[in-house]
Amino acid sequence: MGPQERLDVIQRSVVREMARYGREFRADGAVVRGPGTTAVAVREHPDATGGHVDLGFVLHLGRSDTPVLWDCAAGLGKTEEEKLDNAVRMWGTTTAATVVELLDRRGEHGDHYGPDRPGGVPGWHAVQGPACVFGFGSDALAEWLRDNQILPALAEQLLPALDHPLLNGVKLFLGGRAGDDVAEVRVGGEVSEAASAALRTLDWPRGERLCWARIYVLLLADGTDAAALRTAELSPLTDPAPPGRAPAGPRPPAPRGGGLLRRWWGAWRADR
Repeated sequence: MGPQERLDVIQRSVVREMARYGREFRADGAVVRGPGTTAVAVREHPDATGGHVDLGFVLHLGRSDTPVLWDCAAGLGKTEEEKLDNAVRMWGTTTAATVVELLDRRGEHGDHYGPDRPGGVPGWHAVQGPACVFGFGSDALAEWLRDNQILPALAEQLLPALDHPLLNGVKLFLGGRAGDDVAEVRVGGEVSEAASAALRTLDWPRGERLCWARIYVLLLADGTDAAALRTAELSPLTDPAPPGRAPAGPRPPAPRGGGLLRRWWGAWRADR
């Protein structure tokens, strides 16, 4: 497939995935525009398998208030189109769900952990999206994720990697099998070696057959204007501005939600 064909497939898949959350998106050049100032950007990710996508969720298109939440995903399939479609589906089930929860704040698509609440990261409000567990014998890994809190175990290594003062996107990928496991933590799309090493030391089950889990987390700095982020879908589009940092604002409201990791499996199976 050529670059434009790949882009068309990816953008159509993004439109479909965001429609699952009640959002109307449409392709507009190199981006997929959503309500207000929201959008999803696509970055070319050529590789040997043809199944990787790089997607960046934009909350304030044309402004420098927030970072672009870049994330890469990979999909399996018999054709390149099927691989790309499945990669976007994976992104939609985890990353997009977490961003939607940040905007809606209803506890439907993610769990909230305040800066001082067990399960989170000190100084940051965490929105942890649904875990997507796939592969053979996935029940053991799913149960471990349900019963264990990962973020506190990685907090010490994550904090130095949080390079944006307002909002950071964190992807956790773990699994494999005994003797051939993988543990990767990406912050803002970049691998954190320290956090990845810490994730590998956790006692999640390694079976004899391949199984993986993917989780996306948003970390919002304590004391920032969370309301401005949640109204992004209602904000008018302004003229583009160069990238920059957002100033601190009022403290975000108290966290809500809980127990989403106990509900992920039914939602993922229903989507298949």
